[in-house]
Amino acid sequence: MEANMSNDKPKVAFYWCASCGGCEEAVVDLAEDILKVTEAVDIVFWPVALDFKRKDVEAMEDGSIAVSFINGAVRLSEQEEMVKLLRKKSGLVVAFGSCSHLGGIPGLGNFWNKKAIFDYAYLNSPSTDNPEKIVPLEKYNLDGKELELPSFYDTVYALDQVIDVDYYLPGCAPPKDLILNAVNAILEGKLPPKGTVLSPNKSLCEDCERNDSKPDKLTIKEIKRPSEVEIDPEECFLAQGIICMGPATRTGCGERCITANMPCRGCFGSTDQVNDQGAKFLSALASIIETDDEKEIEKLMETVVDPAGTFYRFSLPASILRRKRMEGVK
Repeated sequence: MEANMSNDKPKVAFYWCASCGGCEEAVVDLAEDILKVTEAVDIVFWPVALDFKRKDVEAMEDGSIAVSFINGAVRLSEQEEMVKLLRKKSGLVVAFGSCSHLGGIPGLGNFWNKKAIFDYAYLNSPSTDNPEKIVPLEKYNLDGKELELPSFYDTVYALDQVIDVDYYLPGCAPPKDLILNAVNAILEGKLPPKGTVLSPNKSLCEDCERNDSKPDKLTIKEIKRPSEVEIDPEECFLAQGIICMGPATRTGCGERCITANMPCRGCFGSTDQVNDQGAKFLSALASIIETDDEKEIEKLMETVVDPAGTFYRFSLPASILRRKRMEGVK
């Protein structure tokens, strides 16, 4: 696929770091609307779809790219190098999607370090057959030539922990309307203040169609997993004892999970009024437990499978926890 290199349009770049690729699909899923975007801009770097090389970006003038949309967390040295290069070449940088915005699912790797991850993936997992105990090396000599792979970092970083970020487009993946709104705002020069998350600054519960079903005094006696119960498609998830991150999560997603009768997982992150999404939800959950007995509360919380991974599913690197403390972690 060849790129349009006209000089009279704003130049736009897309780059993919540590993520699943869903954000790239979100751009493709603009369908016919992507034609409107490509008519208005020149895509000068999009490795997943267009044949551009790193040297093409290096040859560009500093600041010549109007905006770079960067998705994915940063966990490899190559990713750090590329985002720093794009920052230098770009007027604006948008953290595109949950992994770039908050660290995302890859950020859950911060509960371990490189050695623990490699030991499990290449040596100790139930499906691993590796009697020679071979693990990836960053450098290897073959026939007198040195081969090099990117460094795998102990810690996963949200994008703004590595470079300066101008705007945040949340979601796993960002919905079509928010993407188009962001592109149009950039093209029209109608952007909000730097640092703005480009979605409404209110909680998901305020827009949830099940909000009216929530009792005036919400209390729960047990916590249930969605796979264990038949979920009422009209009743508030929390009222059913099902963990829903809506109270601690920003709206703007179009309630896609709720519409599919699944609770909010928290991919949009928190509103501007909240410093730590996981702590905010933990506080909300504690406030609705129908007991003051410490032993009963402890027993109830033990029914939450992987609480840290649930409450910080998308936001661990950007949280006050950041990562689990470990000896030797950089």
